[in-house]
Amino acid sequence: MVIFNFCAQQHLFPCGKAESRLLLFTNLSWLQICILPVFCNALMNFRRSPNAGMSSSCFSRKASSQMSLCLFGTVDRPVRVYADGIFDLFHSGHARALMQAKNLFPNTYLIVGVCSDELTHNFKGFTVMNENERYDAVQHCRYVDEVVRNAPWTLTPEFLAEHRIDFVAHDDIPYSSAGSDDVYKHIKEAGMFAPTQRTEGISTSDIITRIVRDYDVYARRNLQRGYTAKELNVSFINEKKYHLQERVDKVKKRVKDVEEKSKEFVQKVEEKSIDLIQKWEEKSREFIGNFLEMFGPEGALKHMLKEGKGRMLQAISPKQSPSSSPTHDRSPSPSFRWPFSTKTPPSSPANRSRNESAVTYDISEDEED
Repeated sequence: MVIFNFCAQQHLFPCGKAESRLLLFTNLSWLQICILPVFCNALMNFRRSPNAGMSSSCFSRKASSQMSLCLFGTVDRPVRVYADGIFDLFHSGHARALMQAKNLFPNTYLIVGVCSDELTHNFKGFTVMNENERYDAVQHCRYVDEVVRNAPWTLTPEFLAEHRIDFVAHDDIPYSSAGSDDVYKHIKEAGMFAPTQRTEGISTSDIITRIVRDYDVYARRNLQRGYTAKELNVSFINEKKYHLQERVDKVKKRVKDVEEKSKEFVQKVEEKSIDLIQKWEEKSREFIGNFLEMFGPEGALKHMLKEGKGRMLQAISPKQSPSSSPTHDRSPSPSFRWPFSTKTPPSSPANRSRNESAVTYDISEDEED
């Protein structure tokens, strides 16, 4: 409501108060609400300028009416917004600034001016990319509708009129260059300046600083990728130094890899040793239990020995004949005489065979005994 009342007091609404209130809360985005007071303050400063005459007053009324129409989206054509810069090493900070410029109004035609190498080298310094590369990089940004090549360093009324520029978008930090404290001062006084926010942590100067700070790293990197020392403007001694450093780094990397692998190996050995110890404990318990079961006081071996001893005693002791079995009286065997005895009386063949059988019988009986 504060913004609405301020706009109503400054006669910035193109229609009635009720319709303006409706337009404010339906068509005005958050980004437009945030930048609206900046536009209004710029217009008020322009009106209060001591050098502002009748033409300035008429222009301020025209600018305020045009700005209100653009903000509320009631114009019948795209709002032409201009943003300029060097855009060296095009990065996300550039893209975000162009995105903010593109989203200033509901219907925006974004024109981006890119300064040439000659102007840039004279007023700012050398660039990494040449002008053609910078033109092409900006042209491929999705938010850009038109690229102005060889853009002027300071915007002139003739340039603004030639390109029909409604507003100029840039960050609000005073840009001192070309003998001026702020090259956008006259744009701000005219009420045509639309401020954008810088992206912290990213800029072309920061990127170049990183490269210069780590120069040796990037020189070695490009030497590895096939660039010659002459292309990199590297001396013979530095080239040999970089190659030696690269070899040392490779050795360090190998040592580090070996250490990591050894750590992994030791860890695996520890894990396996723990498993083996656990298995050995389990097996040892099982072995001790089996040993006690076999050789203990009441083990199986003792029972086996008892049974074997009983069997041996049974085998050694003679068996007693049963009482009911008939007795067999052995007939006395005839007297045995050695065959070489000379006192053996002669006998008939029948008696001789009978005697030989008896002798063999007696011998077998003695052998059995």
